[in-house]
Amino acid sequence: MNLLFICPRWGSEALEPEAFVARVREAAYDGIELSATDPDPVVERVVSLARDAGLQLILQHWDIQTRDLGAHLKQFEARLRYAASFKPMFTNSHTGRNLFTLEQNREVFSCAARVAADTGVPVVHETHRGRCCHTAWRTVELLRAEPSVRIALDMSHWCCVSESLLEDQTDFVEAVVPHVDHIHARVGWAHGPQVSDPRAPEWESALEAHLKWWDRCVAHKRAVGADRLTIAPEFGPPPYLPVLPFTREPVASQWDINVHMMNLLRARYAG
Repeated sequence: MNLLFICPRWGSEALEPEAFVARVREAAYDGIELSATDPDPVVERVVSLARDAGLQLILQHWDIQTRDLGAHLKQFEARLRYAASFKPMFTNSHTGRNLFTLEQNREVFSCAARVAADTGVPVVHETHRGRCCHTAWRTVELLRAEPSVRIALDMSHWCCVSESLLEDQTDFVEAVVPHVDHIHARVGWAHGPQVSDPRAPEWESALEAHLKWWDRCVAHKRAVGADRLTIAPEFGPPPYLPVLPFTREPVASQWDINVHMMNLLRARYAG
């Protein structure tokens, strides 16, 4: 099975596309993940350079907030079709709302499935605060209703929402594992979606919990003979990354943390 490590554009937007793609290649990532909501020449330039560099491509949709379901579906479909126009491996979607009912979120899933069928670009749905998959238990409920749905797993959000390392929710996590096609390898904790620096000893228990969850996903993919699994170390910039008071200086380097996480996981799953 191919494990592909993907670099997020998030946090590097200040870099010109040429500099960003060069940095991604130098760090030995296999691809990039970037958001695309409306037509944007910078996005188009990043995509073009990534393709020329032989990098894999994942597009991301994340920004719809309206509570009106009709308006939400209209924007959602437009976002997915724009992302699909770049012909990425798949689109990673922040799907639905946590305040939508189960049936309303199922309508959003149906819209994604229709766009995927029309464009040939799969859609995976990220486990994210504020979205339909905002908790482990709600995600399992949705997957029971829509068993064909594929997941981009970001465990950090479930930790934050549940104020725990999910010690009493292993059954829910196990039920989601077979649906996972993409991992956002960020370490969360009981009071936030991102620890300050996973290399620090005070975060050892949080890191180990996430490593065990990711281990389960990799093991399952290998057991079923999957061709690939994509992993994006996705520690974010401020305000996800804590800053010092008054100066607002980040307490660590986002880029260095993500490269460290990629190298840690690449070594952990080698062979």
